[in-house]
Amino acid sequence: MKGGKKDMREEKVLHDATLCLLINPDNEVSLAVKADKIGKGCRNGYGGGIEPGETPRIAAVRETLHEAEVIVLPEDLGKIGIMYFYNTKTDGSIFVCKMHVFIARRWEGNPKETREMLDPQWFSADVLPIDKMMPADTFWMPLVLKGKKIIGIFHYAPFQKKLIADPIIEEVDFVPEY
Repeated sequence: MKGGKKDMREEKVLHDATLCLLINPDNEVSLAVKADKIGKGCRNGYGGGIEPGETPRIAAVRETLHEAEVIVLPEDLGKIGIMYFYNTKTDGSIFVCKMHVFIARRWEGNPKETREMLDPQWFSADVLPIDKMMPADTFWMPLVLKGKKIIGIFHYAPFQKKLIADPIIEEVDFVPEY
């Protein structure tokens, strides 16, 4: 409460999510600005929630089409990581979001601006817009863009603007499908 009024910003709760990173032949990644929800105003890949009955892979295909108007086939997605985000809400409770990260080096179409993702641009894996990304992404994204498979654990303050604990990142040989 601030000045007797409750903070009305919506605290989005998402428990299972996907993220697809499109990587072109020049090893550049397409990142767009999130227009809404978690990460609003930050550059990110394409993804979102997993619908009931959907696999993470199929959700990544659906979300990439929806957010970038790009067609990715399930077999063209490489599973590269799983991130666990421990998100503290303003009431002190915590929800965990498990995010399945995929890369695609083959797809149909060019990333377009949509209602959810604005101003898609290509960035070199060596020169990412770190100051315009979500705090946790600055730790794990450079690693997966170098081909490393990882499991990451991150703890966020309310509204996911700040990390409140040191990240834990483990390089693995295999990332499970679920």
